[in-house]
Amino acid sequence: MDSKIINQYLLLNQKYFPEGKLPFLKDKLSKLNENQFSVLYSIQLKDPVILLIISVFLGNFGIDRFMLNDTASGILKLLTCGGFGLWTIIDWFLIVEKTKEYNLNKIMAII
Repeated sequence: MDSKIINQYLLLNQKYFPEGKLPFLKDKLSKLNENQFSVLYSIQLKDPVILLIISVFLGNFGIDRFMLNDTASGILKLLTCGGFGLWTIIDWFLIVEKTKEYNLNKIMAII
């Protein structure tokens, strides 16, 4: 795959992935053919900032966890009202990285 196209893709989508994993992702993307690479454009990635906002306002109900397909934690968070508020506050600091890891795992499943 052309490195110019890969660099453009990573430049446009770098906020969706962990910063330390970008070189690893670049290496994996360079091994794709054009058809596989075109599939990446159809994948909808979760925006970490949007999930942070959802976590702040709806974190007690576990909506942030449900959006990351972490159903068990979402149900537990819902039943305990966000771990009595403590779990919700902790998630405010962790949700951005969890979202970026979720996006990376989603891409890696396609690759």
